[in-house]
Formats: sequence, C-alpha cells, structure tokens
Amino acid sequence: MNEEIELRHLRYFLAVAETLHFSEAARRLGMAQPPLSQQIKRLEEILGHQLFNRTTRGVRLTPAGSLLVERARSTLAKVNDDIEQVRHIGRGEEGTLTVGFAGSVIFTPLPAAIRTFRRLYPRVELRLQEMFTSGQIAALHNGTLDLAFLRDGDPTEGLTQLTLRKEPYVAILSEKHPLASKKTLQVKDLAGEPFVLFDRRMGPLAFDRTVACCERAGFRPNIIQNAPQWPTVVRLVAAGLGVSLAPACVTAVTIPGTVYRPVRTISRTTIDVAFRQDHDTQPAKNFLAIAQTHLSG
Repeated sequence: MNEEIELRHLRYFLAVAETLHFSEAARRLGMAQPPLSQQIKRLEEILGHQLFNRTTRGVRLTPAGSLLVERARSTLAKVNDDIEQVRHIGRGEEGTLTVGFAGSVIFTPLPAAIRTFRRLYPRVELRLQEMFTSGQIAALHNGTLDLAFLRDGDPTEGLTQLTLRKEPYVAILSEKHPLASKKTLQVKDLAGEPFVLFDRRMGPLAFDRTVACCERAGFRPNIIQNAPQWPTVVRLVAAGLGVSLAPACVTAVTIPGTVYRPVRTISRTTIDVAFRQDHDTQPAKNFLAIAQTHLSG
C-alpha cells in the first residue's frame, strides 16, 4: 500500500516526530489538531505499524517511527532537491549553451555580455566558438550551436534572425599612405586602390555589402588579397599590400603601421543574432536578452 503514502503524510509525521506534541505540530503546520491526528493514524494504517506511543505522559516514537524519521527526512530532502533542480533548469540557470560568433563581433560589447551572463548564470556551461558567418549558419541547422552572432547575417529559412547593432565603415590604411593625412574619407577616395578583404565564402552578405558600399561611390574594389581574419587584414595593410574597408569595431585592433579613418557613407554593416526556431532554450533566451542590452545600438 506504499503507493497511498503522500508527501504530506511524511511532512505531518516529521512535524509530530520533531515536537513530540500533536498540538505544537499542528500549530507549526498551520492546521487544527484533529485533522493532523487523523492523518497520522491514516499513515500508521497504510504502513501497518504504530509510529507513536501515546500515553498520558506524552508522545514517544516507536522503533518503526524512529526509522521512518530518518527515511522521511531523506525522502523529502531528495524531493526538494529535485524540485529545485527542475526550477533551475526551467529558469535557464543550469545546462549547456554553445554560442558562435564571427571574428569581428568579438571587438564589440559581446565580451561584456559574456561576462554578465557568466556572473548571473554561473552554473550554465558556456561554450564559445569563433566561426565564419557561413559556418555558423550550418552549425545552427545541425544543432551544434544554440546561438550565432553573425556579421551581416543573411536571412535563412528555419532560423530566426535579429539585428542587434548597425555599424559604420572605416578605411584601413598604411600610415605611409597619402590618404592617411586626412581625418575622414569619402569612399570614392579609395577608387583605384588595391584592396585586402576576406573571402566571400566566409560571409556572403558581409562581402556583398562591402562591395556595394564601393559601388555606390562609383567603383568596384580591386581585391588583390584575401585574409581569413581582421587582424590578418590589418597586418597585410600595414605591410603595404593595399587598403581595406572594415566595420568600425575593428579599430580595436591596434597594429603598428596602420591607421583607421572614418568614411562618409550611408552604408552600414550589421551584427545579427540567429537561432533555430525550434531550439530556443531558456539559457539561449537569457543570453540573448543580455546581449541585446549590451549590443543594441
């Protein structure tokens, strides 16, 4: 008949066992004494053994009752631990979260968002992966990423995508370049210059927007060298291979021999976040909310 025992029976029993006084136990439980006595009697009937010796001098635990005290405490503690664990999971306070990001995004306030998330959710295992935008899209689809922070993410079927930040472009120049003496540039000032840029396969829309920025100024960039990461682009520019157009956040990369100059253009590059529509876990929602606070702008 164990299946008839309820958690409340164990709580009632422990209250009496700890006070050895039915009236005091009833007050602790916020109930009247007669119903409490009835529930204890019912528990004894289910177990088939007396749990308390009741005399005019007071209440004492029987050997069976003494054993049940230990087991009841263990059972309730386990149930409470399990319930709290479920609540932690439900609030996104435990689990694993895998976040991808394009290389340039690490120069934005994303690291601040990461620090905030780690502080607020220390029991979530946060896994970070730097990946090209195109690779992140594939990783979202196959489930190896929960969230992807993209540079100029292209809307993709099956993914929800939000724009978090719009950035202007800057020109990257060798400090010896004639244009380095100007405080600001127009995009057309770069016409005819050799360009160092990333390969289109790494981020198709980011590449297309950069090219479109130049085309609005009346020319198509002459790309003579590709590089996989912005620090590499900056180093190649410092070596005199050419010039480049980059998101403004890349100015955080400080390499001797290069300068950054704002360019006057209406073109903007975006930081977008994407996730699978059927895989928006609570930890991912929590991280996204923090990222929106830090990166919005």
